[in-house]
Amino acid sequence: MSQEHQCSTLRLVIPQWQGGNLPEYHLGSRLLAWLAPETDDETIEVPISTEPTKDEKEDGIVAKQQLLNQTKAAFNILFQKQPDRVVVLGGDCSVELAPFAYLIEKYKGDLAILWIDGHPDITTTELASNYHAMVLASLLGEGDQDFASLVPKKVNPSNVIFAGINDEAEKERPVYQKFNFKNTTTTDFALSSKNVLEQIKETGVSHVAIHFDLDVMDMQEFRSLWQAQPEKYERNVREWPKGASMQSVARLIQDVAAEYDVVGLGITEHLPWDSYALSKMLSSLPLLKK
Repeated sequence: MSQEHQCSTLRLVIPQWQGGNLPEYHLGSRLLAWLAPETDDETIEVPISTEPTKDEKEDGIVAKQQLLNQTKAAFNILFQKQPDRVVVLGGDCSVELAPFAYLIEKYKGDLAILWIDGHPDITTTELASNYHAMVLASLLGEGDQDFASLVPKKVNPSNVIFAGINDEAEKERPVYQKFNFKNTTTTDFALSSKNVLEQIKETGVSHVAIHFDLDVMDMQEFRSLWQAQPEKYERNVREWPKGASMQSVARLIQDVAAEYDVVGLGITEHLPWDSYALSKMLSSLPLLKK
């Protein structure tokens, strides 16, 4: 909304990487926090294990116990601080579970979730083993019940709005089919925010939490993305659906904020491949290595 709010905002840095099983997400979150504008709001980093996962699965999920423990730590911070608004700087998409669940309960369901992402993240263990592809399913009460049970009030499926799913195969996921979600492609919202705004209006809510997965963006404009990993970049540029421009995503979020009370903003899946490679190189040099 356009007017200023005198309400507390908590900035959470959650360098969680186990949900995507890529250690590079840890550095991505830290760099994202460094790049974000400075703030007077309280900033807390959620403790995240750096122990290797070894691809071990429990109930079909890689690093399940690590993820549960870290999610509970994020919940504890939120319940202790009781912020009115939450900014999340991740990490993989699984970082959204605690803050979005907290906001759904705080606003008693008067909350829409705008999921700006190339993927709906509503898959289950029958189709995937990395939890970052399942996090929204947990917020809906679907999938693994150990994660779903952490969500005190489930999001109303009609209050979930997708923006950016260009791959038709993603819409064939069982949970997606079950709830028949609304989606606006990157091509559509590149032209106008109107469709997304109308879909939010249909929910009747006054508060919105926005999930912004950087992988929704065009990898030719921004390369710190999963699909832009150097060894696969040239092939993926040819074969992947074209993503959104930075300008169109920024405009969409700004347009939503002009009409609704944005109480949550999560930015995830920053994968700075060049910085990660340079970090590894520097750690091997004399006078720098441990």
